[in-house]
Amino acid sequence: MKYLISLLSWGWLLGLLVACSSNHAHFISDESYRLQVEQDFQHKQELMPKGTLFAIFDTDLTLYEREVLEFLYAYMPLADITDYSGGFHLMNVQAARRAADEMPWGRMVSEELFRHFVLPVRVNNEALDSARVIFYEELKPRVEHLSMRNAILEVNHWCHEKAVYQPSDARTSSPLATVRTAYGRCGEESTFLVAALRSVGIPARQVYTPRWAHTDDNHAWVEAWADGKWYFLGACEPEPVLNLGWFNAPASRGMLMHTKVFGRYEGPEEVMSVTPNYTEINVIDNYAPTAKAKVTVVDKAGEPVSGALVEFKLYNYAEFYTVARKVSDAAGVASLTAGKGDMLVWASKNGRFGFQKLSFGKQDALTVTLDHQDGDTFELDMDIVPPVESANLPEVTPEQRAENDRRMAEEDSIRNAYIATMMTPEKARAWVDQCYGTTLQPAAMKEKVAALLVASRGNHATLTTFLSGLRKEGAGQPKGDRHIVYKELKAIDLLTAISEKDLRDVKLEVLEDHLAHTAELPGTNVFNADLQTRYLLNPRVATEELTPYKSFFQRVIDEETAAAYRQQPKQLVEWCKNNIVLNDTLNSQRIPMSPEGVWKARVADQRSRDIFFVAVARSCGIPAWIDAVTGGVRYWDGVNLKAGERSKTGGSVYDVDFSAGKVQDVSPVGNLAATFQPTKYIDDPKYYSHFTLSRCQDGVLSLQTYDENDASWGTLLRRPLPMPAGYYVMVSGTRLASGGVLVHVSAFNVEAGKTLTTPLAMRESKDQIQVIGSFNSESLFTPVTDGAVAAETTSLLKACGRGYFVVGVLGVGQEPTNHALKDIAKLNKELEQWGRKLVLLFPDADKYAKFRPEDFPGLPSTVIYGIDSNGIAGQIMENMKLKHRDSLPVFIIADTFNRVVFVSQGYTIGLGEQLMRTVKGL
Repeated sequence: MKYLISLLSWGWLLGLLVACSSNHAHFISDESYRLQVEQDFQHKQELMPKGTLFAIFDTDLTLYEREVLEFLYAYMPLADITDYSGGFHLMNVQAARRAADEMPWGRMVSEELFRHFVLPVRVNNEALDSARVIFYEELKPRVEHLSMRNAILEVNHWCHEKAVYQPSDARTSSPLATVRTAYGRCGEESTFLVAALRSVGIPARQVYTPRWAHTDDNHAWVEAWADGKWYFLGACEPEPVLNLGWFNAPASRGMLMHTKVFGRYEGPEEVMSVTPNYTEINVIDNYAPTAKAKVTVVDKAGEPVSGALVEFKLYNYAEFYTVARKVSDAAGVASLTAGKGDMLVWASKNGRFGFQKLSFGKQDALTVTLDHQDGDTFELDMDIVPPVESANLPEVTPEQRAENDRRMAEEDSIRNAYIATMMTPEKARAWVDQCYGTTLQPAAMKEKVAALLVASRGNHATLTTFLSGLRKEGAGQPKGDRHIVYKELKAIDLLTAISEKDLRDVKLEVLEDHLAHTAELPGTNVFNADLQTRYLLNPRVATEELTPYKSFFQRVIDEETAAAYRQQPKQLVEWCKNNIVLNDTLNSQRIPMSPEGVWKARVADQRSRDIFFVAVARSCGIPAWIDAVTGGVRYWDGVNLKAGERSKTGGSVYDVDFSAGKVQDVSPVGNLAATFQPTKYIDDPKYYSHFTLSRCQDGVLSLQTYDENDASWGTLLRRPLPMPAGYYVMVSGTRLASGGVLVHVSAFNVEAGKTLTTPLAMRESKDQIQVIGSFNSESLFTPVTDGAVAAETTSLLKACGRGYFVVGVLGVGQEPTNHALKDIAKLNKELEQWGRKLVLLFPDADKYAKFRPEDFPGLPSTVIYGIDSNGIAGQIMENMKLKHRDSLPVFIIADTFNRVVFVSQGYTIGLGEQLMRTVKGL
């Protein structure tokens, strides 16, 4: 026993010595790198002297903790310093170290990998949370006995239990918000998976293709490090092996994949840019054949131009989107490695610009002359060719695939059990009835509240607490008290004003703050009511995390000053100009700072300064906003109307010019209209699908972001469209089934007070298959298996997998449908060899019951039968502009990038041959 006690004492002493030694160990062993970090940290402190932003360093920290925090603070974007406490960052440092100490692969992860790919909490532009601590507790027991590669796969299975793909807006939810919602877009899923992998000490990074070259979209996924190598995987889309995802084939056609590595990174990958926050690296070589090209920028005399901005642009969503920015060196040179396809190189400096098409793999050098300046008019055609497909898929055995499918089904059931706890329409209506009784009228208002509760997903308790709190506040008051009823209606307006994603992650304190601390606009007209809700009550300004900023600013800005701002908003503009130091370089990712953070730091990037102005203005009772199209800051001057007074004109809107510290009437406007000659497939070109407008200022293009839900030639440019006077570039393009694009570019000037009419040109190809429309591949239908109609719907994407597919909506017992099915049966071998699914839908279950498959022997085995329970036929009719709504059958060939390349309606001879002709041309 004495020996055992002695042994235990020695073990305790040894552990203490190791802990003490560890606490006094350096975080960065490379002395020169450590010195660089210290210099960068001190420089950051000098640039942010206001407030107590670095107070954590005045506390009792170990040497290791101090050096880790210095590294993090040296390269954090502004928002992470101003909006999160030092204690929050220390908590995550300690959690990261715990994982490194406790997980079996901790010693395998090098100092550099840990520093850049495990330690950082931030992945993208998401709100930060305590996911690392929470995820570790749940994941550790599942992975600690696995190999590193199997642990990566297991973490992805765990993520699939929590969330699946669902498109949404551009703001990135935090990892915990994604779990609470149970879905996310690819950027959110990949942020979630990276956070989960890092929580258990596995190096991970988010990889983006900022835009695909062959289709209008982008994508994000994850790379994880194991056993000396980086592997990729689709986030929340578990596969049996690594380096496998639905995007293997598209990625092989990619032209650029990049990731932003926290801090100064000295790894083996090609460096695209180095900023004070991150090192952007190019990882395209992991996915596709590549080539390097050198661009030389020269002036009109042929002399090299140093310091020119060189933008490498991909055609996507009908614009030339910048995927990489370089600055020319002393010899006028900038270079890039990319997939073997076409980009547009656009170079600019001091208001002069030039551009050329660059074909990577065919051209290793290109000269761009700055031979244009703002105001030059021109028109040209350009053919863009993307890389060819060259995917290599890892081997998966049938047993592995079956086990993975089994696990995914099990994970679906786990996630669905959680989703079942959310508000359904029925639950929501019952809650509304219980909460409001008969006081909330009319019935449509009750439906609105119920819809808000359903949309809030896993955040419904926040909304019910918020709304029921108002009911409690009104308890004891006379029934139907006007003040209480008005406040309840105002609360509903507040919930309606914020975005659907906000409903899913907004905090109770935010809702209560903005309801209680929003001033009332004088006047009772409809215009004022709209301003009140959208630009005063609404807490959201751009894509920042919502905060309870109104009570904060009403506390730190006295009423006398606020009244002065209301009388002369120019004073607030001047205050921002004189008191906020602009520093865009410290916030390279443009992650919005909170308005409170800007107030405390008095340092901000331009976008955060704009958000700050709007937030302060709203807090003082001034309706203000950032224009959705131009990005300019605006406010309304009608706040000085006396109570009860009506504004016939709706007041005046002013633009804010921070550089001059002044305000002005809305910038001078002209009008733009476009003429268009309908083509065989396009009668109303859509903004983002077929054409876009960009304003060109100082040789740099800025996309005009019109609302895609209400933007086409017919709604925008059939009639003159008012827009700020200036120099514009219009891009239009016809996407081919091959992924190539027939582009037309024109530049023109819109003059103040004048109307310009310009042609909108859509080029056509007689030789290649064109993309002729769009169709949502996530549309739902009800499958029929072995004659039995399924109880639940599924999506075409899930049923068919990624790639092309055929959808046919049948008219049972009708001659056109019978001809079509027999034509398809004749070509069953070719269609089976193609291997893609043919989904044949019936208008309803009764129609399916009359269908006799034995009458059509030889249909391909790739056919999937189903019921059109969710309006797929109507969507096809609408999107493809088919005139005869009741004429069946209708067939389309589309892909999971939502592109339609073939459509047929009604009686068609040789349908099978037409389908195969299209298939062979893809």
